Amino acid sequence: MALLLKNARCVDPSVGLDAVVDVLLRDGVIVELGCDLTVSKGETVDLVGKVLVPGLVDMHVHLREPGQEYKEDMQSGGRAAAKGGFTGVLAMPNTKPVVDTGARVSFLLEKAREVTRTRVYASGALSHGLGGEALSEMGDMIAAGALAFTDDGRGVQDDGMMRRAMDYAKMFKVPVLSHCQRESLVGAGVVNEGLVSTRLGLAGWPAAGEEVQIARDIALSELTGCALHIQHISTAGGVELLRRAKAAGLPVTAEVTPHHLFLSEDDLDETYNSNLKMNPPLRTKADCAALTAALIDGTIDCIATDHAPHAAHEKALEFELAPFGTTGLETALGLVLTHLVATGTLSWQTLVERMAHAARRILRIEPVRLQAGSIADLTVIDPEFNWMVTADGFVSKAKNSAFIGRELKGRASHVYVGGYASLDNGVVVV
Repeated sequence: MALLLKNARCVDPSVGLDAVVDVLLRDGVIVELGCDLTVSKGETVDLVGKVLVPGLVDMHVHLREPGQEYKEDMQSGGRAAAKGGFTGVLAMPNTKPVVDTGARVSFLLEKAREVTRTRVYASGALSHGLGGEALSEMGDMIAAGALAFTDDGRGVQDDGMMRRAMDYAKMFKVPVLSHCQRESLVGAGVVNEGLVSTRLGLAGWPAAGEEVQIARDIALSELTGCALHIQHISTAGGVELLRRAKAAGLPVTAEVTPHHLFLSEDDLDETYNSNLKMNPPLRTKADCAALTAALIDGTIDCIATDHAPHAAHEKALEFELAPFGTTGLETALGLVLTHLVATGTLSWQTLVERMAHAARRILRIEPVRLQAGSIADLTVIDPEFNWMVTADGFVSKAKNSAFIGRELKGRASHVYVGGYASLDNGVVVV
């Protein structure tokens, strides 16, 4: 089937494109870009006033399936991704049971193909059962289609174990994604250690609890030659460690979440809103500024949501007992457009690099470019659409967003995966 997308501003820095052109799709592939294109048989969609970019990819998402489908599942998570403008997501392995075998990777990928048009990619656990003691079945998981390994949720505590895991991952030419949390320093911490933790009477989580493990894993990357990706970096000190590693030419990349960019510990107050309980925790405004600067200059490679859906009854517990995390798939693009692009802080070209190209490059996924012959995974953005984040506006099963009540400008209007719509004029199709 042919599909002609007309009159959109097409932005793709990888091919030096920023112009209003028409894009013709056929059989899941871009076949032509140009002005005043027509199609005799097929559908035409007028996208005047919209911005068309390579499809966005989120490389840090919790889909909760298998085992916790009451929070989210692959179908609802795929729908949330489409609503947020994403064509693909990388599923984390800390499910119940843990994705630590080839059979479980196969299940995840096969189930996703059955229930959602969103491309779901799989990561596998570094250690068996996330126990941090024995290596997982890494070879079998690679054969089944895993793209990366991570013990996301707690991180590998033992240095020797992490070295062995990175040695193995290097053999398979895949990155290790590191959740940097030194448990002996973090302890029972639930918020950033400082004035706010003291004022609220909550156990503090020092920046060093993250930075010590970032430093360790960078050293192990240098030792093993394994590609290392730092997950949800949250501190200015971590940024400096990352910057030095890159200056030394080490194969190290990193992601930052919208909640660590646009929220700080100062947003916590005596209401003890558990939707603001994160892992790692919200840091200081100075950390937010350092993260933003690093995102702009390329020290931080990409934006990832760490989409962490939870049931309402779980987040209704006391702050200390409630689970960590916020949903993110449906708000990430709007937050970046509102706070960075609309203010002139981030260019459209850099947005495309940080939300579309970088994740594919890190995960070694086939690139998507706005040029003939490329896969037709595309995101269309309405930069003028004004909306408010509300609990009843989510298509995710979960409503635990840290941004409820926030007024945003800009969001996805259309999403095409392999040339077929998963979001059509703001409405999720499948």
